[in-house]
Amino acid sequence: MATAAKTVGGAVMKGTGSTLMSIDFEVFGKVQGVFFRKYTVRNSKKHGLVGWVQNTSHGTVLGQMQGAADKIKIMKQWLQKEGSPRSKIQKAEFRSERVITELEHDTFRVLRP
Repeated sequence: MATAAKTVGGAVMKGTGSTLMSIDFEVFGKVQGVFFRKYTVRNSKKHGLVGWVQNTSHGTVLGQMQGAADKIKIMKQWLQKEGSPRSKIQKAEFRSERVITELEHDTFRVLRP
């Protein structure tokens, strides 16, 4: 029996038995003007995640990521502790975590207001 594969953001993800998740996030601190969105896109794609990220008018970065639960966990840690090299993260909040049956985005991108 062949293993199902899905193309995500240019990378092929083979079925690993990991649950697909969707989660919204908001990151607080010095996260604008420090390439935070660019690094979020880069790291999300590296882990085969899809979604979006954008700056807010109140100085935070807001986004949604979807993909394998184990990869979501890795990115949650990155958003809380690491971020872009010049960022200073105060905190990251996560909400609307849910199991999904299929991805709702085809890549990870920066949204502009």
